[in-house]
Amino acid sequence: MSADPQTLDQLPTPSLVVERSLFDDNVAAMAAAWPGTSLRPHVKAFKSTAIAGILASGGHQGFCAATIREMEGLAAAGLGHDLLLANEVLDASRLGRLVDAGHRVTVAVDSDATVAAAAAGGVAEVLVDVNVGLRRCGCDPGDAGRLAGAARAAGLEVRGVMGYEGHLMMAGADAKAAGVQASMELLLEAHAAVGGEVVSGGGTGTFAVNRWVTELQAGSFCLLDTDYARLDSPFEVAMSVLATVISVTGGRWAVADAGLKAFGMDHGPPSWPGGEVMFVSDEHTTLVDPDRTLAVGDRVRLLPGHLDPTVARHQCFWVVDGDDVIDRWPIDLRHW
Repeated sequence: MSADPQTLDQLPTPSLVVERSLFDDNVAAMAAAWPGTSLRPHVKAFKSTAIAGILASGGHQGFCAATIREMEGLAAAGLGHDLLLANEVLDASRLGRLVDAGHRVTVAVDSDATVAAAAAGGVAEVLVDVNVGLRRCGCDPGDAGRLAGAARAAGLEVRGVMGYEGHLMMAGADAKAAGVQASMELLLEAHAAVGGEVVSGGGTGTFAVNRWVTELQAGSFCLLDTDYARLDSPFEVAMSVLATVISVTGGRWAVADAGLKAFGMDHGPPSWPGGEVMFVSDEHTTLVDPDRTLAVGDRVRLLPGHLDPTVARHQCFWVVDGDDVIDRWPIDLRHW
């Protein structure tokens, strides 16, 4: 018999668990809305070449990334057909190694300095990154044309523009519809000055309303978290942290062995479908168990509020079908 875990109760805890049927349903729902290369999956959400390979086999051949490490890992896994570094990077030497390996690399630029870094790294293609309201990265829409001219003068091909309306992902329906339209009007204004075929942007939270982009940058949809689950969408939470109850106090509180080091907490504490989460500390989550359903040794599934930083804390996904462990997907795109 294999030494690998065969069932949930054989997994070490805490472990990151993916319900394969829900994952497949999420992938199918997004593919129905954004088929083929109209979806450019963002690997920063799931940080796994195994998941990227599944998405590529479904026709989503291009990927975007937030770090050079993610780009390097995708390329090493044979997924370097069309890689977009959707972030500003000044490390010309690492960009150069990717280019020298023969991969198609496009980088986002929003300043003369990032244009210079791309040119120094031998990058052939760029997108002009435009601030459409998030106020994170991106040039002013009115400066996009000038920046595109500077890029072309440096010998770079400008494929088009990108802009991320991240400030609208969790907005209400009416505010989201109006806000996305306003953001995309800024992006299209910039595109008119820049030229090129690509208008890249959007995400899981705006996939249903953003029809201005030529490609959607979404990654959270395949796993989801409780923050995104508040939206009206076809996606379900497919990922959880499996934990073991290690203490029961007075019959009312149960303590599980997954804490701050197992979850991304910037969007709030994890949720427990069986009751309430009272407190999270370094290695513990305290659960309110008023019906006294839990005993020491029981397993619980805790649902993260923010999947991206949760994923970055773990080494692999354990893929399950009900109680059966059917696969293991390494989280091999972590770090920088």
